[in-house]
Amino acid sequence: MVLNHKKDGFKLFDRMQRINLKHSIQYILITFVVPFGICFSQQEPQYTQYMYNIGSFNPAYVGTVENPDVSGLYRAQWVDVPGAPTTLRFGVNVPFANEKTGLGLNVINDALGPSDQTFITVSYSYQINISDEAKLSFGLSGGGSLLNLDFSEGTFNNPNDPATTGETINNFYPVVGAGVFVYQDNWYSGLSVPNVLTNGLYNDEVATVVEDNLQFSLIGGYIFDISERTRFKPAFLVNYLEGAPVTVNISANFQFLDAFTAGAAYRFDNAVSALAGFQISSGLFLGYTYDYNTNGFGEFNGGSHEAILKFYIGRGGSGQRNKSGKRNKLPKGKPKQIDSPRFF
Repeated sequence: MVLNHKKDGFKLFDRMQRINLKHSIQYILITFVVPFGICFSQQEPQYTQYMYNIGSFNPAYVGTVENPDVSGLYRAQWVDVPGAPTTLRFGVNVPFANEKTGLGLNVINDALGPSDQTFITVSYSYQINISDEAKLSFGLSGGGSLLNLDFSEGTFNNPNDPATTGETINNFYPVVGAGVFVYQDNWYSGLSVPNVLTNGLYNDEVATVVEDNLQFSLIGGYIFDISERTRFKPAFLVNYLEGAPVTVNISANFQFLDAFTAGAAYRFDNAVSALAGFQISSGLFLGYTYDYNTNGFGEFNGGSHEAILKFYIGRGGSGQRNKSGKRNKLPKGKPKQIDSPRFF
């Protein structure tokens, strides 16, 4: 549920144009966002640190990590705008000892104005060798989305309008996702559909309240070794939502001494971002980003903040590098796991 989708197939915004929410998105949102349409639907929330959250939208990723990991993310979008989006995510990725399969858990809460939506899915992945260096993983996810729309949270210009009924909508939507993920030591790429089901919620008086179309997510990244202790890590994420413009995200990060990451990101026609990451210990990573809108909306809000905390369970202090800083070589025939769990 992200305004940036700019999806024009929903009529819910027609309600919001007539509502002055107690926790309202004020005039500036109506001016800059409503012309593109506001969507309440089962879409993947927006992340700037998408390279650390691949398991949230691609189930094929969950078994490709080297060690089990647990992550928590918080995103506050458009600070200083009442009712602006907030996102909470809790994720778990667990690779099995057979080095072929894995399980994942994904819990996301996405809030905007009068709406609150919670996704809960479980993922399974299976990977095969496609060469001596590369592996291909397939994944499926299943679960549901709990959507709550409380239109009593507002005052109304027209008390006779159907939107003034103050109804509360609580609905459950099944979610089934699929994805593929291919990778080797220094690159990765994945394609996924977070939900292959298209569901709708309708109201006879106010027409379409929620409508859902297919979304496709394409992600990729590469690691360039600049020196023994410095690496350049570009990445991209492209989201295509049927009936809406394509969203393109690109990022460029530099990693120093296996301990600190700094970089920048750009969301086309939307925002520019600064990124920082800190490897606090061998098993703990902290990431932070700040987004500034470049589409004219930036002067009306305090930007967007996003923080992620990742725990790597059972990861040794030596990491994935030997003393010279080079990647450790695995015995011949042993499946290769992703080199840098800090990044992808």
